[in-house]
Amino acid sequence: MHTKHRFLAVALLAVFASAAFNVQAQSTESGRFLSLAPPEGLPIIPVLEGWIANADGTTSFSFGIINRNEHALDIPVGEANYIEPAKYDGQQATHFPPGRTTGAFAITVPASEQDNDVWWYVQTGNSEVLKVPGRRGASAYELDFIRPRPQGALQPLVGVGESGTQAAGLSAMTVDYPRNPAQVGVPVELIINATDPAVRDTSDPRFGEPLDMGVTFYKFQGPGNVEFTRHPDFETETENPFDEDDPRARFFRPPGANELDIGGPSGVGRVYVTFDTPGEYVISAKVDIHSAPDSSNGDQCCWTNVYQRVTVE
Repeated sequence: MHTKHRFLAVALLAVFASAAFNVQAQSTESGRFLSLAPPEGLPIIPVLEGWIANADGTTSFSFGIINRNEHALDIPVGEANYIEPAKYDGQQATHFPPGRTTGAFAITVPASEQDNDVWWYVQTGNSEVLKVPGRRGASAYELDFIRPRPQGALQPLVGVGESGTQAAGLSAMTVDYPRNPAQVGVPVELIINATDPAVRDTSDPRFGEPLDMGVTFYKFQGPGNVEFTRHPDFETETENPFDEDDPRARFFRPPGANELDIGGPSGVGRVYVTFDTPGEYVISAKVDIHSAPDSSNGDQCCWTNVYQRVTVE
C-alpha cells in the first residue's frame, strides 16, 4: 500500500513538474501567456475577415483590426506595418481605433493570383510581429454578401460628393477630396452619397418604410490627429432613451461625432473634419445597412467602404 502511494506521489510530482516546465517554456518563447501588458500597450492584431469570389473573376481579401487598448494607435506603412507581395503594400490601415474594426479594407487580386497568399504584417512597439494571410479556399472564410441575403439586403451603393458615381464593395473607391488642399485647423466638409439597392417584400411590416443606412467616418491613414464634428443636418439622440430599470438601457451607446444615419432608400451624408498636422491623409467612410434584420458586422454583411485622400497644408 505504501509503495503504491509513493509511486502515485512520484507520478503526480512528475506531471506537475512537466506542466510547470511547459508553462515556463511557453512564457519564455512568446512572452504572451503569463506576462503583464507591456508599457507601450497591447499589440494590434490583424484579422482576416474572409475572401470573396468576385463576379469578374478577381478575389478580394477582407481585413479587420483588433485593438485591445483603450486608445487609438498609429503605425505608419513601413517595417512595422507592411503587406506582401509588396505591390499591394500601402493599401492597409495605419490608424487603429480601439476595439474591433470589422472590414477596414480589402486587397483585390487578379484571377491569375487567386491561389497566392497576401500577408499583412503588424508590429506594435517592441512586441513580436503578428501576421495574417489573405487566403482563398476555405469555405468557412468565404464571404457571399455580394449576393442578396434572405430578406434582400445587399451592399449599399456609395459615391463621393453629393452626386458622385456610386459603387459597392469592400474597397469600392479611393478618390481625392475635391477641394484639396485643406488647411491645418480649418474644418473641411466631407460628403458621401448612398443608395440601398435591396428589393424587399413591402408586405412584410419590417419593410413598410425604407431602412436607414448607417455611416461611420474613420481616419484610415495620416500623420496627425483628426477631429470629427457632427454636421448640423445630422443631429441625433445622444441621451439614453430608456429608463434605468429597462434592460435595454445598458446596451445604449450614444453615437460618436463621426457616426450618422442616412434615410433610405438614398441620401447624402456629411461630416466636418479638422486636421492638426500637415501631410497626406485618407479618410474612410463605411456605409452599412445593419438596420436590416439580415445584415450585421457579425454576419459579415452588408457594407461598402469608400476612401478620400486629403492633402493638408
